Amino acid sequence: MTCIVGVVDKGRVWMGGDSAGTDYESLSIVSRADRKVFINGPYIIGFTDSFRMGQLLQYKFDPPKPHDDEDLMGFMVTDFIDSARQTLTLGGFSEKKNEVETGGQFLVGYNGRLFQIFGDYQVGESTHGYDACGCGFDLALGALYANAKTKMDAKKRVVIALEAAGHFSAGVRPPYHVLAG
Repeated sequence: MTCIVGVVDKGRVWMGGDSAGTDYESLSIVSRADRKVFINGPYIIGFTDSFRMGQLLQYKFDPPKPHDDEDLMGFMVTDFIDSARQTLTLGGFSEKKNEVETGGQFLVGYNGRLFQIFGDYQVGESTHGYDACGCGFDLALGALYANAKTKMDAKKRVVIALEAAGHFSAGVRPPYHVLAG
């Protein structure tokens, strides 16, 4: 369980994540030293679901880069996802059941835009300029909505959203780590 938060501000994407590592069966929780938000090439990525998925995205994934004149959403839906799927499959993470392949959920920031990748590999882009995923996503979105019209800087907005999720969700735990990409 986790919470990943992203905010677009002045052409950059600020992203933060908590440190919870949770065992779903026993409901045990530990704060992990390895971080859920990282930079990979020109991308900032924050993951939920599995630390294995995050490790593959951080250390094995060699993400392609779009051409300057390319439609970014089209690129994300095709080339980026095809490459991510291949990495997750070769790394033993993706699953196939009843001919449906699934991966995990993560946020990706690139060139001042923020995308959410869902378990079925669909790509979404919020119209709000912020997004969140993980078990505390709704709490974080509420905090982001509440501070959207303030003069607060983006990093602080991300931290407040993570703190709100950590205060009300048993699956979110500090320390919180924030990066800009």
